[in-house]
Amino acid sequence: MPITERGEVMLIRRGIEPGFNMWAQPGGFLEIDETVREAAVRETLEETGLLVEPGEILGLYSRVAAAVVVIAFEASIVGGEPIVTRESLETRPFAADRIPWSEIAFETSVRALSDWVARVRPDLPLPDPSTIRRDFGA
Repeated sequence: MPITERGEVMLIRRGIEPGFNMWAQPGGFLEIDETVREAAVRETLEETGLLVEPGEILGLYSRVAAAVVVIAFEASIVGGEPIVTRESLETRPFAADRIPWSEIAFETSVRALSDWVARVRPDLPLPDPSTIRRDFGA
């Protein structure tokens, strides 16, 4: 997850299904002969226009129903500017207390964002999972 110098997380408003018009962290799939870190940098650049340097792994999230495993890094933004792409209608920062929980596309995104918020703002209450729409793939 790209983190700004102000400590905000950059999310994309998805421009494709699943989760069209919902918010998620940038991400995607590994290419052949690509490391997880290389994929994180490439996917973030493709979807946001931002160049990142992955740091610590925030967490590993899996969901059998979607047949995916997501590895979320906390990543520093080291270059680029937010852009609109075919896959992202909008890229914008959110402070930990301003995450639009009810508009997060994927269960794995909710879990990763919850872990990030717990790390950076342990004083904030986390959302009640039953109030969050999570009926998309990942």
